[in-house]
Amino acid sequence: MSVQTLQERERETRTTAQEVARPPGFEATGVAYMNGRFVPIEEATIPIATHAFNYGTGCFEGIRGYWNETAGDLYLVKLVEHFERLIRDAGVLRMSVPLTAQELADIAVELVRRNGSREDIYIRPVVYKASPVIRVGLLGLADGFCCFTAPMGDYHNIHRGMSATVSGWRRNDDNAIPPYTKATGGYINAALAVADAQAAGYDEAILLTGDGHVSEASAANLFLVSRGGELITPDEASNILPGITRASVIGLAHERGIPVTERPVHRTELYAASELFLCGTGVQIAPITSLDGRPIGDGQIGPITLDLQAAYLAAVRGADPARLDWVTPVYRQFPAVRDVRPADGGTLDRRVPPPVNAG
Repeated sequence: MSVQTLQERERETRTTAQEVARPPGFEATGVAYMNGRFVPIEEATIPIATHAFNYGTGCFEGIRGYWNETAGDLYLVKLVEHFERLIRDAGVLRMSVPLTAQELADIAVELVRRNGSREDIYIRPVVYKASPVIRVGLLGLADGFCCFTAPMGDYHNIHRGMSATVSGWRRNDDNAIPPYTKATGGYINAALAVADAQAAGYDEAILLTGDGHVSEASAANLFLVSRGGELITPDEASNILPGITRASVIGLAHERGIPVTERPVHRTELYAASELFLCGTGVQIAPITSLDGRPIGDGQIGPITLDLQAAYLAAVRGADPARLDWVTPVYRQFPAVRDVRPADGGTLDRRVPPPVNAG
């Protein structure tokens, strides 16, 4: 087959792909931050030989922003905490970020400002191995950092009960690809599980550990409410990501006098629970009302789930005065980022284009 014929086929494939309906998910828009600069998202590209693209050698965070129409502001949730975790995870994976968590948070605020967002959004910062080389390993490779945003409403419809199934795929073990970190390559495990679940007609997948205990959903932590009203969640030894939202839910439960236990959970306990729900930055607090075709409790969203969900949503939207420390306002308090320096005292290219769609 000639090179010309291959090129013609490739053009046909690209044309066909463009004609297909927009894929599921939330599309990045506006301005991104890459290599020390704010650039249009179309220019935020990497070479095809980039190590992270070929080997999954990166880690990321997911940060929600909620628009509050009454306040006229956008609130970013647990912003510095997310960047603290990103820096920690990067260290575990032998990557480094030459900025502090607060400096990264300032960049994120400026990025959202430049995009002029006036809706619920998602922020995705990524640390990755940037060297364009073919070699398995982590040592001696350049580290990169980028960040972009996308409009994001509800990941799932959180006001109706979801259906879930226990996946045939097992959660990757801490001694293989540590789920304790948000390693980019490790998310093929979650993708396989949720794709199979959705292909079978379910909304979500729940994964077990290698020894058959409950771990978490494809990309969210899991809670169950026992018949006695106890809130139970798999412990950190169950190959979970110890989520920031998970910790927030535990705090809300303690405030309400709801007993919380973190421990290994047997699969059968899920079927016998009176309530099940997922939590995470993306899913927020999302109730599960059926598992493998079995109703959970009476098949309706339970009162503890509803109470925790309402409290959480009020807090993240800046509507709870007692929890304003959860959120960072975008359009108040923060001066524009112009001259942030890396934590090691070095220099960072801060050339920036004019603001795009800034409000």
